[in-house]
Amino acid sequence: MIPRIVAALAGLAGLALAACSTAPQEANPALWQVVDTKGNVGWLFGTIHSAEHPLAWRTDKVGAALDKAGTIMVEVGNLANDAEVAATFAELARSRNEPPLSERIPAKNHKALAALLAKSGHEDGDFAAMDTWAAALTIARAGADDADTRNGVDRAVIAAAGNRPVVELEGAARQLGIFDALPEREQRDLLAAVVVEAAQPDHDLSASWRKGDMAAIERETRTGMLADPELREALFTGRNRDWTTKIARSIRSGARPFVAVGAAHMAGEQGLAAMLATQGFTVTRIE
Repeated sequence: MIPRIVAALAGLAGLALAACSTAPQEANPALWQVVDTKGNVGWLFGTIHSAEHPLAWRTDKVGAALDKAGTIMVEVGNLANDAEVAATFAELARSRNEPPLSERIPAKNHKALAALLAKSGHEDGDFAAMDTWAAALTIARAGADDADTRNGVDRAVIAAAGNRPVVELEGAARQLGIFDALPEREQRDLLAAVVVEAAQPDHDLSASWRKGDMAAIERETRTGMLADPELREALFTGRNRDWTTKIARSIRSGARPFVAVGAAHMAGEQGLAAMLATQGFTVTRIE
């Protein structure tokens, strides 16, 4: 199992696999209603960024909330523009004279790295012109098996926005910039986490998401690279705090936001639902 946030961002880098043509899988994903003290309302919808099969995600309650929403809030608004996102990735990823990947991680991970490189079709020295974080995202694609970002629910929600505004919580440049700003030590921890988790038996996160099993999803956020305190702060907790501020402002303004972000960001005491509750909102899971 590769880190799920890495799998999602590998898709941002324009690395999606070929789309599947199978029938959509039924889903009952998690949905929360958020209300402020004046009765202004918004919704939190936990998405999945990639999946092997198309997903029937629009339940009656999700559809009703989406229809009532005045604004759609997502992590990145231009997910369908692969060329633009890939260009952003290429610009941020550029480096030179970097060492082989095997020199950027502990020797104990070399065997797993060799297996992942072979699977991805790359050589150890192919990343001399790429930052370590970008190399990690690139080879993470190989660990994603048949998951496809074009089956991601984020894209479907954006497509359902119609004429309503789509507001980015981050945007591709800022989201990828979080990785680019990591100290080299943390970038190498990220690379090692990708390598280690790719060598482990895969957990079907999509099954947990389809059942709305937030306890299972929360457990996922405590493993892999998100178990590293510095990476967790940069990639999970810090982002959630920033998003909470923006979501709270949108709800209080009466914009009726439908917030569709990765379900992991809803999980646990450091998730968006809990953070909004601490700010005085009434947060109720309704699906």
